Amino acid sequence: MRAHDGELSAAVARAQEGDEAAFAVAYRLVQPGLLGYLRGLVGDDAEDVASDAWLEIARDLGRFQGDGAGFRGWTATIARHRALDHLRRQKVRPRASALESDVLDLPGPHSTHDQALESISTERALALVGGLPRDQAEAVLLRVVVGLDGPAAARVLGKRPGAVRTAAYRGLKRLAQQLGVSGVTDDGPRTLGESK
Repeated sequence: MRAHDGELSAAVARAQEGDEAAFAVAYRLVQPGLLGYLRGLVGDDAEDVASDAWLEIARDLGRFQGDGAGFRGWTATIARHRALDHLRRQKVRPRASALESDVLDLPGPHSTHDQALESISTERALALVGGLPRDQAEAVLLRVVVGLDGPAAARVLGKRPGAVRTAAYRGLKRLAQQLGVSGVTDDGPRTLGESK
């Protein structure tokens, strides 16, 4: 369970009753991960696809039933469908791109130097993810960037949870090898001497 799932559940429930401020809270909690996922699928067109997805999310919000984690999965499914529609219109395969971590417009305690280093690290990591086979890249993006658990990621991709866990494991293992990390568990990469 992600740290903000309780807050997200409450915001979604209030938004379904017409509370616009609550919808803004739900958007703020979900959008950064959703945009990162879409950048992995459609590259520089991610913001346009996200806009289309949020229009559909707002339109169909009354039909959604579930909690915060379910809402993240539901929005990822809608975003994925909009991304695949976009790619069909473009008649191109998903392209690898350097994904960026979107930062909320809130002042942070980090220095510009630290933020620049983090951005470079994030771009490198996301470029590595972009080099994975598509099924592995999508599984890793959904599990790590969007924060979905295995069953929720499986629902988004229309696959069995075991297939998604395997794809995520293989993708994380390949990333760990590229980064020189010694081992990968089902929870992600680990270094020598680190216990499960």
